[in-house]
Amino acid sequence: MSIQTLVEKIKEKGNPTVAGLDARLEYIPQHITMRHMMLHGETLRAAAESVVTFNCGLIDALCDIVPAVKPQAAYYELLGSYGAMALKETIDYAHAKGMYVIGDIKRNDIGATATAYAEAYLGKTRVGDTEIAPYGCDSVTVNGYLGTDGVEPFLKECRNREKSLFMLVKTSNPSSGELQNRDMEGKPLFVRMAEMVAKWGDGLDMPCGYNQIGAVVGATYPEEQKVVRELLPKSYFLVPGYGAQGATAKDIANAFNDDGLGAIVNSSRGIMCAWKKNDKDGRDYKEAARAEAIRMRDEIVAAIK
Repeated sequence: MSIQTLVEKIKEKGNPTVAGLDARLEYIPQHITMRHMMLHGETLRAAAESVVTFNCGLIDALCDIVPAVKPQAAYYELLGSYGAMALKETIDYAHAKGMYVIGDIKRNDIGATATAYAEAYLGKTRVGDTEIAPYGCDSVTVNGYLGTDGVEPFLKECRNREKSLFMLVKTSNPSSGELQNRDMEGKPLFVRMAEMVAKWGDGLDMPCGYNQIGAVVGATYPEEQKVVRELLPKSYFLVPGYGAQGATAKDIANAFNDDGLGAIVNSSRGIMCAWKKNDKDGRDYKEAARAEAIRMRDEIVAAIK
C-alpha cells in the first residue's frame, strides 16, 4: 500500500495517528503471559505468543478508529526466531483488519546489505520460481545518514511496489542535536538531510499530493518541525515523541500542512499501557487502549484545526 492509501485511511477515520506496537512483557497484562507460560514454560516462545495475543487484541480494539500501526522491530528481535514470527503474524493480522503497517526498523547499510533489508521488509524473497514477502510492510523507517547508496535499494522498492519510506531527519531523542544540529556548510545537518529527502522523492508524488518519501520529525522539537515542513511540503511526517516522551498535542502543530494533513503522530506506551491506569489487572486492556486512542485523536485534531 502506498502513501496514497495511508492518506485515504487518515481521511476516512479523521485520525492522523498511529499506534506503536512495541510490546515488552511488562507491558502485557499478566493474565495473558501466564496463560502462555503455562503452555510453554518461561520460554521465548511463550513470550512471543503473549505478544501476538496482546497485539491482536489491541488491533481489534483500534482498527476502526486508528488508520495504522507501527511495530518496532527491536522488541521482536528480543525474542529471537519466535519474535520474527510474532512480527509477521502481527503485520498480517493488522492487514487483515484493514490497517496500514509502518515497520519501524531504522535500517541502513550499503550495497547488497541495504538491498537485503529493503527486500526483507518491503519486497520479496525468491525461492525457486516463487516470490514470498518475508514481512510485507507498507512502509518502513530508514536511516539515510549513510548516503544515497544506502537508500537507493529502498527507493527501488518504492518505485516497483508502491511502498513508502520515512527517512530519519530530526529524531525525538534528547541528544539528537549532538549531530543533527551541527553546522554543515552553513546549515544544520538535519536541514541537509531534508534537502536529500526532497531529492530522493523526485518522481514519487502521488495523486493525493504527497510523496512516497516521508520524514521522521520528532514532536519534541517543534521549531525544527517548522523548518523541515517548509523544506518538505509534499512529504508525510512520522512524528514520534508524543505522550510518554513528553511532547503534547500543541508540540506537533508545525508538522501539519494547512489542509490538516501531512503528518501522522505516534503513541506506543501511551496506548499499550493505558490499562495500567486502571485497577483491573489489565483485563480491560482493549477498552483502555481504545479510550486512550480516542482521547489522543480528539486532542490532536483540536490542536491542528
